[in-house]
Amino acid sequence: MGKSCSSIVHAVQGSSTVAISDRARQLQQEGVNVINLGSGDPDFVTPQYIRDAGIKAIQDGFTHYVDSKGIPQLRKAIAEKYHREQGMSYDPNKEIIVTASGKVALYISLSAIVDPGDEVLLLEPAWVSYRPIVQLLQGVPVGVTLHVADNFLVTDEIIEKHVTKKTKAIIVNSPSNPTGRVLSEKELASIANIAKKYDLWVLTDDIYEKIVYDGRIHKTLAALPDMKERTIVVNGMSKAYAMTGWRLGYLAGPAELVREILKVQQHLVTCAASFTQIAGLAALAGGPQGINNMVAEYDRRRQLITTALNEIPGVTCPLPEGAFYFFPRVDYKDMNSMDLAKYLLDSAHVAVTPGIAFGDAGEGCIRLTYAISLENLQEAVQRIAKALK
Repeated sequence: MGKSCSSIVHAVQGSSTVAISDRARQLQQEGVNVINLGSGDPDFVTPQYIRDAGIKAIQDGFTHYVDSKGIPQLRKAIAEKYHREQGMSYDPNKEIIVTASGKVALYISLSAIVDPGDEVLLLEPAWVSYRPIVQLLQGVPVGVTLHVADNFLVTDEIIEKHVTKKTKAIIVNSPSNPTGRVLSEKELASIANIAKKYDLWVLTDDIYEKIVYDGRIHKTLAALPDMKERTIVVNGMSKAYAMTGWRLGYLAGPAELVREILKVQQHLVTCAASFTQIAGLAALAGGPQGINNMVAEYDRRRQLITTALNEIPGVTCPLPEGAFYFFPRVDYKDMNSMDLAKYLLDSAHVAVTPGIAFGDAGEGCIRLTYAISLENLQEAVQRIAKALK
């Protein structure tokens, strides 16, 4: 073997959710009937009108490079969306970038604000890719432990004790992957207070904004008083429009910072794929009916399966407030979450994600997606119940 690989990359853990899904697919290819509750891929097909728009763009030859910021009409549609839904004003020419996925939006945004040694606060349990992205940029991820006993409540005091002179930013995700929590107005205000008090950047990941229940309405942190100038909003089409494979995201932020982020975009990917942007434009223009139908089905699964999970001895599962994940606490033979995930895959042929993948605060829990059919969910719960008896 030649010279060793980068020590930075070597120190980063692979994605647990991807690894679980890959292992589940491998077992399926070997003929094992595995139910995969490990990934966050909606089981719905991208709506026909969106697919038609993307196909037409390809057939029309719209297959070349476009403006690195994204096609003008899509940026305008995104700006209009934020004005309509959040009462915010974004300049589509200076404050919005269309990206090749929400992950790319996260990466290039953090690239523009994190210097080596800068600390970035993560409200944990936190999505598995935040910590590695910060590490790849030579920043220092700092887990802010939220407690399962308090349903992962966020307060000023919990955040503030993790702030140091090196703290540069805080990443927020609501609705949350993995916990399903939707931050209350009081919790959002707590985060905003800390950000303004210590002059921190805020990166708010709003990818699940449309998937909320029981009359909740998503509010982005950027819409709070005096927060737009210090907040980067990251969003995308994957979850709301069942467009995970299209790899289309976007970000919005203050013009001076977006100008710096654009440099990273230009050198990293040049632009998001041209024809997927036409599909994204169709998605935003299509109205809420398709989203509402998907959310109604998620809601049905959420209520039925939460009840079923809580009937299993040793399992405690709060009712999710948003997104499409259960994050139950499981007490079984003193197993940690990694061992429990392996046990359920091997014995019950159900793939789940261990809570430790989302930080130390997730230990003792497992994450299960309900972005699969109710029939498969019910079968999976029966298998889990049998394995835990």
